[in-house]
Amino acid sequence: MTFLYCTQGHENPPVNKFCQECGNALPIHVGKIIDNRYRIVRCLGQGGFGRTYLAEDITQGNQNCVLKEFAPQDQPGSQLQKAQELFEREGSVLYKLQHPQIPRLREMLRSNLSGKEFLFLVQDYVEGGTYYQFLETRKRQGKTFSEDEIRELLLQILPVLSYIHSLNVIHRDISPDNLIKRQADGLPVLIDFGGVKVLQATAFAWLNYKNILPTRLGKAGYAPEEQLKQGTVAGNSDLYALAVTALVLLTGKQADELYDTYNAVWRWGEINVSPQLQAVLKKMLAYKMRDRYQSASEVIQALQSATPTPPPNPNISRIQTAVVAPGKQHSPPRSQLHNIGSQVLAAVFRVPSWLPHSAKTFAATLAIGLLVAGGFHFVKFLTEGNPLAPLTKGLPSINNNPSKLLSRRQALQIPEAFFNNLVNEQFYNKHPELNKRNLTPEPEDSQLRAEWQTIGDNFINKIEQGKVSKDALSKLGSYSQRDAEIWRQKARRGELGNYTLNKLRTATDAKFYQLFPEERRNPKKSLLLGQIWYAIAADKVSELETRN
Repeated sequence: MTFLYCTQGHENPPVNKFCQECGNALPIHVGKIIDNRYRIVRCLGQGGFGRTYLAEDITQGNQNCVLKEFAPQDQPGSQLQKAQELFEREGSVLYKLQHPQIPRLREMLRSNLSGKEFLFLVQDYVEGGTYYQFLETRKRQGKTFSEDEIRELLLQILPVLSYIHSLNVIHRDISPDNLIKRQADGLPVLIDFGGVKVLQATAFAWLNYKNILPTRLGKAGYAPEEQLKQGTVAGNSDLYALAVTALVLLTGKQADELYDTYNAVWRWGEINVSPQLQAVLKKMLAYKMRDRYQSASEVIQALQSATPTPPPNPNISRIQTAVVAPGKQHSPPRSQLHNIGSQVLAAVFRVPSWLPHSAKTFAATLAIGLLVAGGFHFVKFLTEGNPLAPLTKGLPSINNNPSKLLSRRQALQIPEAFFNNLVNEQFYNKHPELNKRNLTPEPEDSQLRAEWQTIGDNFINKIEQGKVSKDALSKLGSYSQRDAEIWRQKARRGELGNYTLNKLRTATDAKFYQLFPEERRNPKKSLLLGQIWYAIAADKVSELETRN
């Protein structure tokens, strides 16, 4: 017999839903379907609120997702209510965050299991391993992370911190096991916002919350002293924890092994790192908050100025970096956007370097709308550098030349960044041997460029075949769970006639899979094509509203 164990370690028969000794909730059985939608695959772990499960969304082709549970515990009612409020606040913060390197919150739901009400957060599942897991693997091989890898990690994750800090959100729990290296593109993804603190929350409310869940205050050795002892946090508290994470990955040692608590200094003699990177990390780790960098963008500037510029690779073109910006209500001044926009995140999005210069304005906030509910806005910039070489003469005679492709996209009002990334996704999935390198204007890439353009042309053909409206297409990249929730409310109010959200989903599925039948069999659904699904649904909603 396989026994079940509660959080206190009490043994229970497999038929039990709650512990026979303490009454705490037991793990949900594998195969159990929550809310007629999410089938439990396995338990991923235990956290401060409850367990985290890997589940399949049976309404979306068994897509993997994560269910974070708030499990009722044997505690006074007032504390239970406050813990529930904190759990729901975690959800509200995740709804607010809109970044491609933060897992998308799909929904919050309530479900009655065996007479007790549970709350769940449903998030996208990020396939990949944590940096802690990668470090442990390397240590078994006698290796750790190189300085170049650490620089790359910092430059890839600092824009994420810049973004959340612009929304007055502090993560407070950065460490190697809260960073996942995403398998799809190798980018770091910031997880576990269970410890976030919204600075607008009142001191009284936070005092009550932290009395309930003191473990959420950050990890000893990673969090700075002001956070652990006084509960004081700011953006550079996260920078401190990120610097500790860098040292642990560089050395393979635990954080407390690298810090001399008696003299309150870091043991730099045991840390093999260049003077340039050491200077940056030292400032991130300053004991006093005022002596640290005051923003993630300052660290990015310091890293870039401390990094020698390598000679350009003639076979791989480069693009400037761009920032993922918050929604309109949080938009910084234009001058500040320009300053930030020159600093971050080249690795997230790619623009074909061989397209005409007029086609190369770039919006780095594309994936925001794909990942989390909320506002969406573009930050555009022109790539800089040497003028592009003209396309090689003698390219295959095809109709979908860059200029025509650009004109067709513009005529349909499809956002440029969305279109480029959708074509890139399909192109690089077909050519994994390219390792996602940028195509060049050189003769050896002529066939690849032609193929890229053909993919783009075929996509536009399908959009025209589906007769998706320009209004719906113009919003590609900004659709989110919030739109679905708005449609659900309209259906409940009778504004869509006899259409329920399920009927809307069925009608949208039929048209979507008619245009993209290959997606029905694709176990890894494309988030980018998912935006087309939303556009089709938006048109259907408009049609139903007009009828009624």
